[in-house]
Amino acid sequence: MSNTFGDRFRLTTYGESHGLAVGGIIDGCPSKLALNMEAIRADLARRRNGAARQEEDAIEWLSGIKDGITIGTPIAFCIRNKNIRSEDYDALVDAFRPGYADYSYQQKYGIRDHRGGGRASARETVARVVAGAIAKQVIAPVEIHAEVSELGPEAENDTRGGIVSCRITGLPVGVGAPVFGKLNAQLAQAMMTIPSAIGFEMGCGFEAARMKGSEYIDRWNNCLNASMPDCLSKDAPNQTIKQSNNQAITKTNHCGGIQGGISNGMPVEFRVAFHPVVTLPQPVECLTESGELRTLIIGGRHDRSHVLRTPVIVEAMTALCLINNLL
Repeated sequence: MSNTFGDRFRLTTYGESHGLAVGGIIDGCPSKLALNMEAIRADLARRRNGAARQEEDAIEWLSGIKDGITIGTPIAFCIRNKNIRSEDYDALVDAFRPGYADYSYQQKYGIRDHRGGGRASARETVARVVAGAIAKQVIAPVEIHAEVSELGPEAENDTRGGIVSCRITGLPVGVGAPVFGKLNAQLAQAMMTIPSAIGFEMGCGFEAARMKGSEYIDRWNNCLNASMPDCLSKDAPNQTIKQSNNQAITKTNHCGGIQGGISNGMPVEFRVAFHPVVTLPQPVECLTESGELRTLIIGGRHDRSHVLRTPVIVEAMTALCLINNLL
């Protein structure tokens, strides 16, 4: 099982949804970084936003930090699971929910933790948010901002998904590498590790396939350091962003700030689509281990829509991707 993300700044996460704790080990964090603990707690609060299961998410720092300052050794942290009701999942001991990872985990490993989805639960992302919050402090003044840009239709006794848009500013030219080290490919891979992520697009994304080349190309401004359009894909409000000296910029940003897999100095812009929560608030047919269909009302506390909680996770994975390119 793959539990580690990154090479220079490596995060290994551990824990299951209804285990004793979830947490992580960060290796490669620079020393002498005075951590803004309030910023880390604020990101954890964003992740809890409206969650059906509310956890305290108190962090126990086990190593790598002294008096709030990183010392260059591995940073180990633990977040206890306290608000669990494992008995809600008793009916799933021998039954697989449709659309969930129950069946695929069982087939691959021959065993699974049925309580709340175990390792496949979004509970695991709490460790990513902690590590991402630290990474954001390391890569400053690069800034990452993600927000919900679209929500799926709302219906009674059903769930909905949505789209999160993310924008990176302050990223210098030259981040990423050609061919198999492309920054856009790295970002896509990072985003698709987030539970429920189902789609990824840069800049204009799939809309670019419907454009003519003369419409799509990002034409140069006629001078260096011209006003940069503050845009997501095609629509550019009348705002500007400060750029460093001798920065070549374009009139539009249809490519999403990456060309040939390398950042070009424009804002990096992408979107992530999240499918609806697959644990439905209505009876569903589950497949038993004996191959029979059994109609169940799934217990536990489940969000009707988890999309409002995902922007901070998108930011975290973006930061973890960037820090491995910038260190």
